[in-house]
Amino acid sequence: MVVGARLEGIQLSGIRKMFELTTERSVNLGLGEPDFQPAQHIRQALSDAVEKGYNKYGPTSGISNLREALANGARKYRSDITANDIVVTTGSTQALMITAQYLFNPGDDVLLPDPGFVLNVPQVRIAGARPLMYPLKQEHEFIPQVDDLEKLVTPKTVAIYTNSPSNPTGGVMSIEDIRAITQFAEDHDLWIVSDEVYDQIVYDREHQSFLGDYDKVIHINSLSKTYAMTGWRFGFLITKAPIIDKLSILNYYTIACPNVPTQHAALAAMTGPQEHVKQMVNEFKRRRDLIVDRLNRIDGIHCLVPKGAFYAFPKYDFNISALDFAMECARSDLICTHGSAFGDAGEGHIRFSYANSMDNINKGIDIFEEVCEKIKG
Repeated sequence: MVVGARLEGIQLSGIRKMFELTTERSVNLGLGEPDFQPAQHIRQALSDAVEKGYNKYGPTSGISNLREALANGARKYRSDITANDIVVTTGSTQALMITAQYLFNPGDDVLLPDPGFVLNVPQVRIAGARPLMYPLKQEHEFIPQVDDLEKLVTPKTVAIYTNSPSNPTGGVMSIEDIRAITQFAEDHDLWIVSDEVYDQIVYDREHQSFLGDYDKVIHINSLSKTYAMTGWRFGFLITKAPIIDKLSILNYYTIACPNVPTQHAALAAMTGPQEHVKQMVNEFKRRRDLIVDRLNRIDGIHCLVPKGAFYAFPKYDFNISALDFAMECARSDLICTHGSAFGDAGEGHIRFSYANSMDNINKGIDIFEEVCEKIKG
């Protein structure tokens, strides 16, 4: 066997490659993280944890009072969730990785959204499984359609990945969408791996979760976006025994235990004042309305109003690849991400993050408008 064979064809994501083109002059509308800082009481809790001596190893699945707080938050979706159904991880990235390592064997098929989160396909391939890509189409508001799923499912399919609110599209599933996909999964005896890390960043509606009556769900979440603590690498997953016990074992063999001081800060985030979250989401909504309005004023650009997360995913009419389009923007000091970085179905789209100031959004779209005029000739 060739050393490192499981990494054949696995490269850094297109997001990271675009980020590395950033210069001091660049307006960065490519980065998917809030431009806010964690609230003062959260920062203080981290400092207090260090000063109080919480600097040693902790439980493999996370400290108990934090897991209870997370369970309490999840009980609005499923009433029987307990602290024993939760494993705390080093970001949702690690939660997704140990999920793939546990669920999949070589020869398995996995249904994945296209366009979708850039880590999903590589993680499934590293586990030895085959990605089967289901389309998310602008005409369906980037919501999975059961008819498309039925065309792809095979006897070897073991799971379907979902992401709502969605990165990169900003699509948000309704309760009817959740029920339809859950019924599809139940009909084919599939696991649902549900990435809900943007569950608190939703506009004009309530978040709907796949946590419900169907037991074959692994709920992936994080506090990174909600509390502007992306660099703290805090994530968690929720599922029922005996799967949760197996995932805890994988957690041990990958990280031994999650970061202990950060967990104390996460507990403060969960149980403390939430006004800063509301203020941040309201500001994102203002920015969303600005960027969508400005994009739709450009001839040849068509942008749906995102219902969640902080990404706009406009479609364009120009005869240029998404990668070349994004590179042309980068040469003009605007960093954005080509839609094809998120899958073949993302071709013909550009992703903008509006987790940036109103001023920078206006500057960025000014540049984008100039690039569009240049491309049109």
